[in-house]
Amino acid sequence: MEKQYLLGIDIGTSAAKVALFKKESGNRPVGVTSAEYPIFYPAPGHVEQNAEHWWEAVCRATRELLEKTGVPSGAIAGIGIDGQSWAAVAIDKEGKTLCPTPIWCDTRSADICAELSEQYGEDRFWQTSLNPLQPGYSFPKLIWYKRNAPEVYRNMAAVLQSNGFIAFRLTGKISQDLSQANGFACFDLKKGEWDKALCREVGVRDDILPELCGSHEIVGGVTAEAARATGLAEGTPVVAGGLDTACDALGAGVIAPGDTQEQGGQSGGMSICTNTPSTDKRLILCRHVVPGHFLLQGGTVGGGAILRWFHQNFGGPSLGEAAFAVADREAEMVAPGSDGLLLLPYLAGERSPIWDPQSKGVYYGLDYNKTRGHFHRANMEAAALALRHNLETAVEVGAPIGVLRASGGAAKSPLWTQIKADVTGYTIEVPEAFSTAAFGAAVLAGVATGVYADFAEAAGGIRVTRVHTPNPDNREVYDTSFNTFRTLYETLKPIMHGENR
Repeated sequence: MEKQYLLGIDIGTSAAKVALFKKESGNRPVGVTSAEYPIFYPAPGHVEQNAEHWWEAVCRATRELLEKTGVPSGAIAGIGIDGQSWAAVAIDKEGKTLCPTPIWCDTRSADICAELSEQYGEDRFWQTSLNPLQPGYSFPKLIWYKRNAPEVYRNMAAVLQSNGFIAFRLTGKISQDLSQANGFACFDLKKGEWDKALCREVGVRDDILPELCGSHEIVGGVTAEAARATGLAEGTPVVAGGLDTACDALGAGVIAPGDTQEQGGQSGGMSICTNTPSTDKRLILCRHVVPGHFLLQGGTVGGGAILRWFHQNFGGPSLGEAAFAVADREAEMVAPGSDGLLLLPYLAGERSPIWDPQSKGVYYGLDYNKTRGHFHRANMEAAALALRHNLETAVEVGAPIGVLRASGGAAKSPLWTQIKADVTGYTIEVPEAFSTAAFGAAVLAGVATGVYADFAEAAGGIRVTRVHTPNPDNREVYDTSFNTFRTLYETLKPIMHGENR
């Protein structure tokens, strides 16, 4: 049987998406299915998921996809996986998960990060990882395990990322791709190696760190057990995969220096492709899933999660195209600037560029004239203002930024995308299909198995369906909104930090 299909698995924060692609169809999937799973908030700062729920969702969505498309599992040439960043999945020597997994927006280790930075100096970690030591990252979560869950720490055989865990369930092989390793302060980002001396210095076990591998490196084949669970063919090659935003960038065609991705998933942000590991402490740097390249990133907690939260608590569909249609319909009735209503979208603290786990979400400008539509537009504008904050920070450090390529669910909203163009001042192109992360993951498998000759060939087949150019008539109002956005946070920061007590 001719193997002409590629499977991309996307482990998002709210759901697992599985998409099937064929080379001739470019970035347009043959079929897409998804399966949701819950997020748990057991204590302040604790944000967890059950990694087994990810696997169950992948199995369910994959079986449904194969049934829906009618594509024989034997026709799939390879499987790629992308996943949400900075998880710390603890597994024992039998491969069983030992506890719920703290995910990227978990801030329980904030005190640990402050303590380590004071004890060793921020530059000790920066010089190795080229990233700030932050509670959302995987490394401080290991220290949290050691101090607060000693039995988990003692029985841990390996710590895995979300894509690594799914690769493990599919193949039985333990792996750590290079793009996700930036969550570890002990990862030498320039060399692409573990700094085990730093682990010993800080007191973190280095034996639980998996072997590093390239994102398009084949780690194994689908086992008989995984084949029964998913419906996939036994032996199908599985690549290591990578960070969701990195695969998102690849799937949007961001493969050369200056190419820039705008992310509109549950979180928001941007990724700028570079060929040198230059960064700034206010931003994030990771290795791209495209070998020899890096991504200078800005990540905000304020993305599609705001829309989901708003609809779950105040009425409306929380996921899918219906959610964006409702938000667009209500928000488009309100003028740019939301008549002065503004949101600080820090509903789980904030990442770059302020790195403040104690920051809070705030609506400012309420009065009796505000409607539900005002809230919808303010929510959209908040994500755009946070994106602008990251882009302007990147410009300050000399990063080249061209046209933005939109990705993630928010790209389904023409209004939201136009707001981002107006707020940032950058033109935004929207690929025809929105499964950019899953497509990027599939491309990794395609390059590994020879379906694509190289990354350039894959990117050349990406179709663009919409282009949003900034409306100059809205520039002044959004400049005012941005100034208020920045001033509001700086003014409220002491209160958020409890300095008024």
